[in-house]
Amino acid sequence: MNEQQVKLGIKVGLATGFLICLSDMPYGYYEFIRWAAAVGFSIMANYAHKENNSTEMILWMGLVMLFQPLVKIPLGRTIWNIVDILVATRLLMSAYKQKKAENENQ
Repeated sequence: MNEQQVKLGIKVGLATGFLICLSDMPYGYYEFIRWAAAVGFSIMANYAHKENNSTEMILWMGLVMLFQPLVKIPLGRTIWNIVDILVATRLLMSAYKQKKAENENQ
């Protein structure tokens, strides 16, 4: 699996996970998503750093801090739902652009 496939998988996987958060899930699911997001966004920040893309690196690190599971940020259910939708949308748009660029380069 190459770097582009890993990035695409992280984006789509996390977006899906965030959208599932909109339904009524057991608390353990939300904890799992926080850990998955922290790991996934950390990997994305590392890739952005390797590519010398400081803007994306800062974006991904900001999302690591927002979703990190150690010190929870109490935003309330409604605000977290809005955040989940916004982040999922951004991830899916980024995945679409990435896939489109890969298809154009082939």
